[in-house]
Amino acid sequence: MDRFSLEARVKAQAVGFSGRMAVYAHDLKGGRIQIDTQEEFETASCIKAFILAEFYRQVSEGLLDPNQYLEYTIENHVVGSGILRALDPGVKLTAKHFATLMIVISDNIATNVLIELLGLDNINRTCRDLGFANTTLHNKIDFTKYDRLGTTTPEDYGHFFEMVARGEMWSEDVSREMREIFLKQHYNRMLVKDLPQYYLDSENTGDEELFTIASKSGSMNACRNDGGIIHTPYGDYVLVIFTKEFHDPLCYNEHESYYWGARVSRLIFDHYLTKEGRF
Repeated sequence: MDRFSLEARVKAQAVGFSGRMAVYAHDLKGGRIQIDTQEEFETASCIKAFILAEFYRQVSEGLLDPNQYLEYTIENHVVGSGILRALDPGVKLTAKHFATLMIVISDNIATNVLIELLGLDNINRTCRDLGFANTTLHNKIDFTKYDRLGTTTPEDYGHFFEMVARGEMWSEDVSREMREIFLKQHYNRMLVKDLPQYYLDSENTGDEELFTIASKSGSMNACRNDGGIIHTPYGDYVLVIFTKEFHDPLCYNEHESYYWGARVSRLIFDHYLTKEGRF
């Protein structure tokens, strides 16, 4: 391998990381970076992206009304990320609202409500039908019963966002709607942290927003993951960064996974812009 190829520089960038890092990137024109992309990782909340795919399958096939009201019951209570755990059981929202909370603020209770509604077997069957052979949702979220949530590979997760970017997730309209939800996702610690913030925030700068990120991240003791679509004036590219086997299990903003992952993201971003939309 060329010691100064993009893949070699990505590996060199993260040489100080204590754990294992896998990277999948695709410029959607045929240029790819693949580092340990077929290795299995705990998904943490990244599995929620695949749950959203099943939600829209059922909506697309007329099996589910996204405007029907669902109730948060005590059976679906769980700690962790989200806002519903701060509210009393009995809250009623539309199915679409639960799906949006599941992605935008990674709400664990909303996720459990949807798993119950959609069916765990249906979610896993759709993963297989879409070609994600290495992706499995193992159970609902319950940290007292289970020590894992889902498994996938960076390659499967990259292909998921490729389908969304190309308008191939059920239909162009559905793909666009899914992408809009991913654009609102709050936890962008890895892909976005080191990107030039000026071009990401039109509200505060008054200038046009040149870069947007439609993504879904996930964190558990076993992993820190992120993946999504980065939109630039030169087009879109897909980037997935998964980490595991690091020394520090605590979850905080300055965790080394976020530090090294963000550096890798910036390296790939700069290369893509320099090459005017290619790897």
